[in-house]
Amino acid sequence: MTSRSLAIGLDIGGTKIAGAVVDGTGAVLTEITEPTPEESDAGSVTAVLVDMIGRLRAAHEVVTIGVGAAGIVEWPVGTTLWAPNNAYRDWPVREHLEKITDLPVVVDNDANVAALAEARLGEPYPNMVLVTVGTGIGGGLVMNGEIYRGPTGRGAELGHIILNPDGPRCGCGNHGCFEAYASGTALTRMGRDAADDDPDGLIARLGAGDVTGRTVVEAVEQGDETAKALFARLGRWLGVGIASLANIFEVDAVVVGGGLVETGDLLLAPARAAAREYAYAPTARGIPPIVPATFGGDAGKIGAALLALDHI
Repeated sequence: MTSRSLAIGLDIGGTKIAGAVVDGTGAVLTEITEPTPEESDAGSVTAVLVDMIGRLRAAHEVVTIGVGAAGIVEWPVGTTLWAPNNAYRDWPVREHLEKITDLPVVVDNDANVAALAEARLGEPYPNMVLVTVGTGIGGGLVMNGEIYRGPTGRGAELGHIILNPDGPRCGCGNHGCFEAYASGTALTRMGRDAADDDPDGLIARLGAGDVTGRTVVEAVEQGDETAKALFARLGRWLGVGIASLANIFEVDAVVVGGGLVETGDLLLAPARAAAREYAYAPTARGIPPIVPATFGGDAGKIGAALLALDHI
């Protein structure tokens, strides 16, 4: 494999599927995005992936395909066993796509591939935690420069550590998960509660009966104090979860990626404050910096392509 060998990287999330043609240096040559089908089962998602792959191959000659999929991915088989926010179950992604495209395919968890991109091409953190804040909370661990997956890919489900067993129900079925408190889904829930409490408020008016996390972001951009308070709460819970992870793992940094990190210090400032507050023995252990991902929401598709190129 050379730096000019090209791969398709696909990042399957709860609300969108991002695809790109990427070279060995991580440069994105072409990119497209499609919404995740509402039914989000294996058949509907496969149809979107195949269409995207065809369009990307029409623009560039590629040698392999990498997929980062939200949920539990059996490694290295490439079967997506289960996902909290998508409906696919026991989906042999690698097998299906290799038959359809006649190209080698590598499949891993979406946060794992995002962590690979950040570890390899971002700041040189040989030991780091990546927390992706999107529809859910994804987690990737890089230890001594290598992705930690566990023996079969079922490890490092960081979004489902329990912050409060009496907390809100998570998409996974448990209560009080990190994801239930600090994700885009959590922001949507908080925004809807705020709209119910103040039907004449800006969040309710912008949402017009369908408040989402994006509605809250728009309200923040217009200076709404209620929306700012919701972000402060979301960021604080993000910091609480990060403190727990930093207490478990000795890392050089906690990198925050995913779509919501694009809000910058609106999210990260309260997260940093809470992480400091709940750090264990900070004078003895120190507090790892919490930094935005170099590649933001693009890390998943870039990392998926890099992983595929690694396995040619």
